[in-house]
Amino acid sequence: MSITAAMVSELRKKTGAGMMDCKKALTETAGNMDDAVDFLRKKGLSAAAKKSGRVAAEGMVVAASEGSIGALVEVNAETDFVAKNDAFKAFAAGIAQVVLAAPGSDDVEALKALPYPETGRTVAEELTHQIATIGENMDIRRFERIDAGQGVVSSYVHGAGKIGVLVELQTESTDGRVAELGRQIAMHVAAAAPQYLTRDDVPSVVVDKEKEIMRVKALDSGKPENIVEKIITGQINKYFGEVCLLEQAFVIDPDQKVGKIVEALAKELGTEIKLNSYARFQLGEGIEKKEGDFAAEVAALSK
Repeated sequence: MSITAAMVSELRKKTGAGMMDCKKALTETAGNMDDAVDFLRKKGLSAAAKKSGRVAAEGMVVAASEGSIGALVEVNAETDFVAKNDAFKAFAAGIAQVVLAAPGSDDVEALKALPYPETGRTVAEELTHQIATIGENMDIRRFERIDAGQGVVSSYVHGAGKIGVLVELQTESTDGRVAELGRQIAMHVAAAAPQYLTRDDVPSVVVDKEKEIMRVKALDSGKPENIVEKIITGQINKYFGEVCLLEQAFVIDPDQKVGKIVEALAKELGTEIKLNSYARFQLGEGIEKKEGDFAAEVAALSK
């Protein structure tokens, strides 16, 4: 397979490795991008723990919570200008309220069939109305609803709707400090972007891949085979501490793990508290938006 400059450029963006290293990695892996990333990581040339899609879509993420129920919604628009429009923001907040009150809706199409508050229109009809009124295409991309039952759901939105988070704490306590801790953990999730709740949630195929990368790097660095497994054990525990919420260092108190912070409050209140689930939306993640060359556009217009 022919390795193109575009492929090399894409791999450089994903890994931060040098041009020649990227070209070699693609050559060695017959142009397979994922295998090339792993090749570079095994050589210690890429520190990337994961790949992420470019965040290019506009709009906002809205989070809402009432007691034991929380809702998280992403509504997209074409431009940041519209995303700052009061009508757009009110519409997105209204969608969150619909999700909050609708336990039966489990996908966007089902959500669109529900009534939109105080309009006499369905969500789909209100979306069409807003598009006609604002004059720009809009879309309800996704939503998440958490019902804690006997517990608390806390919410947090960062950066005027760039990131939204829900955190579920299961407990019998009605003490306000539980909800406050939930909000602090939601702020942590916004900042630290955990990929999993616990190490048991990490797929075995992911763990095996990480171990293999660690093994190759250790052997290539000259470490004796008889201590490589001990090195891998230490490194995989460090990996879990980076990607698992309960094992991450708490951003508000980095000397403590998130799980230990929850345990401490439970002990203080004399009751059980379990961090049961969380949801995190980052605006536009996974959506690719065509990027134009502004200078070229201006030059073309001037001809």
